[in-house]
Amino acid sequence: MKPFKRPFIFSAPLALFLAIALSSVAQEQNPAPAPAPAPPPPATETEKATPAAPAPAATETPAASTTTVEAPVAQPAPAETPAAPATEKTAAPKLRRLDVVTPTPESKPTRVKRGHVHHKDGNEIIQVFDNAFLAKDQKADAVVAVFGNVLSEGDVGDSIVAVFGNTRVTGPVADSVVSVIGNTYVNSKVGDLVIAVGGTIELGPDAEVGDVVAIGGKIKRDTNAIVHGETHNVAFHGLFSDMLWLQSWFEHCLKEFRLLWFGPHLMWAWWLALGFLALYVVLALLFRGGVEKCVATLEQRPGFSILTAFLTVLLAPVVTILLICTGVGIAVVPFLGAAIFFAGLFGKAVMLAWLGRRLTRLFGVTTGAALAVLIGGVFVLGIYCVPVLSLVIYKLFGWLGLGVVVYTLAISMKREKPVIPSATPPAPTAPPIDPVTGAIILAPAVIAPPIVATTLPRAGFWIRTAALILDVILVGIILAIFHSNGKVELLALAAYGAVMWKLRGSTIGGIICGLKVVRLDDRPIDWSTSVVRALACFLSLAVIGLGFIWVAFDDQSQSWHDKIAGTTVVRVPKGVSLI
Repeated sequence: MKPFKRPFIFSAPLALFLAIALSSVAQEQNPAPAPAPAPPPPATETEKATPAAPAPAATETPAASTTTVEAPVAQPAPAETPAAPATEKTAAPKLRRLDVVTPTPESKPTRVKRGHVHHKDGNEIIQVFDNAFLAKDQKADAVVAVFGNVLSEGDVGDSIVAVFGNTRVTGPVADSVVSVIGNTYVNSKVGDLVIAVGGTIELGPDAEVGDVVAIGGKIKRDTNAIVHGETHNVAFHGLFSDMLWLQSWFEHCLKEFRLLWFGPHLMWAWWLALGFLALYVVLALLFRGGVEKCVATLEQRPGFSILTAFLTVLLAPVVTILLICTGVGIAVVPFLGAAIFFAGLFGKAVMLAWLGRRLTRLFGVTTGAALAVLIGGVFVLGIYCVPVLSLVIYKLFGWLGLGVVVYTLAISMKREKPVIPSATPPAPTAPPIDPVTGAIILAPAVIAPPIVATTLPRAGFWIRTAALILDVILVGIILAIFHSNGKVELLALAAYGAVMWKLRGSTIGGIICGLKVVRLDDRPIDWSTSVVRALACFLSLAVIGLGFIWVAFDDQSQSWHDKIAGTTVVRVPKGVSLI
């Protein structure tokens, strides 16, 4: 077999590959090498062939890859040649290491002083509730700030966007600059559009832009600024002529999670708050009895008031959606929304009156409803300047006030329970005596009247819940024995309840817990009543079980299906059989 006669064909590339690999290892060990000199002009054919020769020397030690190769020093030129020293200084940079990758400005990672860099298709600076900054010697595809300012001195490849913040651009922008509720200053080249909504646009002497659009603000342009496109200035009148009031509120209030603060362009917020306080005082003057009644409800029944507030806030959207889905109830939705809105306003007045009375009682002073609302309102205005607590109190007073008003209305609309006069036994008298025989005449035996079911104590929420759980377990066991599908458990439970209510007046769980279902008119339960009550249970269950929970704070201890069927659940005295 003939030996391979041309090994030099592969030796040069192999040596070059080994040199590059070893130099990469050396760079990992020393991550901060000295900056490489500027790239020399393209090498000649002779120079391209020479790098293969030093490759073996580079393989001796990794440290050799980090040294700079010096060009051979030229011989001294004759005395008549004055340019020889300059040749020695400029000859060295012509040779460069092929095994060292020279970093270019494009390959360096973009670092910003402030902001988070999100690598997607490129470098994007996106900030929320903070300022976005791009330095002069840096590049980014886009710079975005929400509830913050933008300062861009570098090169932006796409756009700059600021929402509720000011924008200052002194570096080139390829596309556009957009500001929403904020002022804009541009003193550089912008490829397309500069637009500000609710702010002023100012173009510096070095500005060169396309179109300029200002909505609800002004345009200030230097005489040396260049605008290649059109200029549009859509101005408003009155409060909306300048959006600094809204921008200042977002900057000093919303970003700090509060409603009020002292600062420039914020007086409108104080006037608005004082206007609502005056409205609450007027409501307390016009409806003094209603405010005092709601305050009494909150003080006497705080638990039920909080529960009603929670259920009202939770169920208001559900009821609205159900009304919209029915089609017929769409006409009711506006009236329902108006009722909730005015009930919320009245509830705010109630909460301020409650707070004002709490404060005045600390000093032993009793005030009227209107004065209590005023005192509580002034105190709350001070709380509105506190971060975080301001928003918590605002929402809490709104929700709780609405719940107190709804609960007070529910109590007022309920019929009062009929008062049954108790039969007082007559005073004992002497037994009658037979005048002939002188014997005592015995009175005939008196048969005790039957127990009236509606006069028995009503069953509470927890005992009824325990009986329901027992019935659910019992029906579940029966269905499991017959390997029935679990989807029919609710139907089986409703049928089981309807049959048991008609035949025994109670279910198995009710018998164990001593409960009985009775009609409010003391008539026996018939099939129509039991079926209606069973079907109404689905309505009580549909709205996250609110119909069953209603027993907990209903004066008559009735659920929704009890109210629909005209029934209630009572506790039977011990010794009375339910079978």
